[in-house]
Amino acid sequence: MLKPTEIYGEAVFIGGSASDVSSRSAEQALLTFAGVEGDRHCGLTRSACVRFKHQYPKGAPMKNTRQLSIVSEEEMAEVGAAMGLGEPVRPEWIGANLMLRGVPDLTLLPPGARLIFPSGASVTVDLENAPCALAARSIEAARPGLGMSFPKHARGKRGVVGWVEAEGAVALGERCRLHLPPQRIYRAA
Repeated sequence: MLKPTEIYGEAVFIGGSASDVSSRSAEQALLTFAGVEGDRHCGLTRSACVRFKHQYPKGAPMKNTRQLSIVSEEEMAEVGAAMGLGEPVRPEWIGANLMLRGVPDLTLLPPGARLIFPSGASVTVDLENAPCALAARSIEAARPGLGMSFPKHARGKRGVVGWVEAEGAVALGERCRLHLPPQRIYRAA
């Protein structure tokens, strides 16, 4: 494991209902083994969706490794500029739970990377969070005529999803440590 890097948590958000992709700002959030308490993605399990069409039938129960959505301030600024918004993409428009500062290429974090917070809460990165039409429609509602370009401009910059490995609270503006696992390239036969 590489030496941990200290980064800053810029914002905390809690997602709303299943029909609304957006999230709302909060001073802090409690992370439980099920995810962000009160968030629409909270749960130990979830139903398989289109992302897993090659592994499981749609609706099949599976472990929830998409409990949190994490974005970086730097990438949201890049995406907003590319979209012509005149401002960064706001994390609440796309349902993010945490926005961090100090990880410019956050979307490139490898699976198994861990974010450790002062409370002892720990989030393990699962995968890149691919940009989707739901987030684009949410941005479109806030910035008509510009939001639908989100999937194109956010490719490789949408952030990551993860799951809670250790419980605790996360608060607005607190620092966390990034632990990166050893990285190797797997070559398929």
